[in-house]
Amino acid sequence: MAQHTDVCIRGAGIVGRTLALLLAREGVKVALVDASGAPSGEHRDIRAYALNANSRALLEALRCWPQAEHATPVLRMEVQGDDGGEVHFDAASAHAPALAWIVDVPALETRLAEAVRYQPHVELVSESVAAPLLVVCEGRSSRTRAELGVHYDVSPYPQTALAARVHTGMPHGGTARQWFSAEGILAFLPLGGADGQEVAVVWSVAPERAQALMELEPPEFASTLAQASGGALGALHLQGERCTWPLQLARADRWCGALAGTGTSWALAGDAAHTVHPLSGQGLNLGLADVQALARLLTARSSWRSVADMRVLRRYERERKTALLPMRLSTDLLAQLFARREPGVQALRNWGMQGFDQIGPLKRWVAQQAMHPAFLIDPAPISGRDFS
Repeated sequence: MAQHTDVCIRGAGIVGRTLALLLAREGVKVALVDASGAPSGEHRDIRAYALNANSRALLEALRCWPQAEHATPVLRMEVQGDDGGEVHFDAASAHAPALAWIVDVPALETRLAEAVRYQPHVELVSESVAAPLLVVCEGRSSRTRAELGVHYDVSPYPQTALAARVHTGMPHGGTARQWFSAEGILAFLPLGGADGQEVAVVWSVAPERAQALMELEPPEFASTLAQASGGALGALHLQGERCTWPLQLARADRWCGALAGTGTSWALAGDAAHTVHPLSGQGLNLGLADVQALARLLTARSSWRSVADMRVLRRYERERKTALLPMRLSTDLLAQLFARREPGVQALRNWGMQGFDQIGPLKRWVAQQAMHPAFLIDPAPISGRDFS
């Protein structure tokens, strides 16, 4: 590599590429390690993420927000319990253009890859290069994290997530739908614009049930899915492949450190540092908030501080661990609450949902927190003394 490298980023997914672009626009020289190889193109990528307003603003600032057909606004959200409990949110009541946007992963990855390709301060490499700072964005199964000796505290949920894409008999109307039942948690995320007839499905069920659903023929799977959703969108038709992954609550015990005798420091970001249950739809939002905070702290440091300065990195760790805690606790509480089968618990949670749905100010506050979490915004200037 001809030029001096300030930061080496392992992992060229959405989080890693976003960090590379954030640093590069401030003149930081980045080596982005992409050892995955080009996608084969044999299978349609069915992944989709719910991104909040902060994530959208971040990606728009990098000119990487996908075109409208690949970023469907969620205008309403309907949540149904397992015994008549219901909660409804809508963007109009929250005085917002959307509660969130459901983004096609391939479209977002393509925009980020194009931006990286034309960024002169980012060099794509196939293996790590020497740099004062190594940032690990490899995901939940990060090999580098293990090599660094970081303990990844994992609490498995007794559920497996199944993802699919389905064509719906009726337009989804820009509504995200979620059902909590004795079988698990089912979510329909709208795609293809407000009048679209395609949804991304995330169905969290027991592992043996997930395996059984994977083995169903497409028409039978679609029929089972339509029944589980109460026929909310009419007849369903499976589009492409299904995939599954085990669910877990996880967090690394250390998010930064120094490699003894090398002059190199390291930091973790995204799923390499933490994972939460997908019922909140906040996984990628948290990862993007990680790199936004890290880039802000690195580029706002005093000129005499290295990007490897542990005071800077420890502040990043403290800030993001504090920000993660409310989401970590709330999603875990909901997952545990709806996993309970006792009749008394079932009645209580549905009563709570009905009561919550009647409290307008509280609902608006919760919606605002989901769209614009206060912990993602830090407008305060940073000086050298902030790290002392």
